Amino acid sequence: MEIRTVKRTELIDITDMVRKEVADSGILNGICVVSTKHTTTSVIVNENESGLVSDILKMLEKLVPSHAGYAHDRIDNNADSHLKAVLLGSSEMIPVVNGTLVLGTWQSIFLAELDGPRTRDVTVTVISSE
Repeated sequence: MEIRTVKRTELIDITDMVRKEVADSGILNGICVVSTKHTTTSVIVNENESGLVSDILKMLEKLVPSHAGYAHDRIDNNADSHLKAVLLGSSEMIPVVNGTLVLGTWQSIFLAELDGPRTRDVTVTVISSE
């Protein structure tokens, strides 16, 4: 899936796009792996509530502030983006039962953009357990 981001840091809800990929796969039971190949993006699962989304982005900035004297900044000035991605991880694995993603009531799948805006690729792999 190709996703265009619009901000330097943002969380983009990709749940519906992933659901479509699962449905299109025709697989009824198994696992869905959602991953990103970019070193300055992450895939996470959490609640899509505007206050929480803002809190997550603020937490990341507090934990890994930009322009804090990182060695990598001498190359392309985005070390904080790489470090935030290390904290969040590059993939999530979600069960598929009866052709449906098994997510909690409030869970959504997000692409975390940490060095945008850019065009990003997210890979959805659905593996059958049957």
